[in-house]
Amino acid sequence: MKNMAPSITRQKNHARSGRRPVRAAWIACALAVATAPTARAADDTLKPRHAPAQAWSFNGALGQFDLASVQRGYAVFAGVCASCHGLAQVHFSDLTGMGLKAEDVLALAAAWQVPDGPNAQGQLQRRNGRPDDALASPYWGPAAAKAANGGVVPPDLSRIVTVYPGGADRIYALLTGYAPGTPQTGHDFANPYAIGHSTAMPPPLHDGAVHYADGTQPTVQQQARDVTTFLAWVSAPHQDMRRRVGVGAALYLCFLALLFVILKRRIWSDVRK
Repeated sequence: MKNMAPSITRQKNHARSGRRPVRAAWIACALAVATAPTARAADDTLKPRHAPAQAWSFNGALGQFDLASVQRGYAVFAGVCASCHGLAQVHFSDLTGMGLKAEDVLALAAAWQVPDGPNAQGQLQRRNGRPDDALASPYWGPAAAKAANGGVVPPDLSRIVTVYPGGADRIYALLTGYAPGTPQTGHDFANPYAIGHSTAMPPPLHDGAVHYADGTQPTVQQQARDVTTFLAWVSAPHQDMRRRVGVGAALYLCFLALLFVILKRRIWSDVRK
């Protein structure tokens, strides 16, 4: 019996030590449950507000781009957005797809200054654009972009409508949703449709900031709608053509199905039931 006492004591100690991990696990679970609402509330404050749905001409299976709006959107991009953003995957020659003639594209390209590499002294230089040039970023590199924008590199907008959560609706809401007043802190501007409800981009659009050749009134809402339409077209420039091909293929298949039904009835019409 004396020899059994130490072993019993060790078993009791082992049992107590076995309960400690279980007790610790229960405490951890309780803390996780208690802090979950707080963490969820913090995540909710970082989520951007849901953007209201807009009536876009290019939405839906039969939708197509309003090329007049696309052209006005290019004017907004060239006059406002291009000072910070680029379209690295878009060339001037691609702009013929929005209804411009070759000579118009040539004139537009010549109005831009594009990087042309270093000169004999090693200084970076620029030249007039050509149709095969891309609408690149206005900065020489990320370091220059950060220095000019408070440590933030403006994103390239070539595929922004496709990759940006919320798509065209959220871009339009972001451009028109700036809260009135001064910036929150430093380079942060209040906007409920941005992550964390603030963005480093100051309000880019102002009434009358651009001139529309067709006489459309350049309000902030109109500029936001037009530049969003332009960016949507840039993100999917062949969307209208694909939809036309899809509609044509669907009509052709319907015609074939109807033809097969007529042939079937004609071939089997003499067979008695």
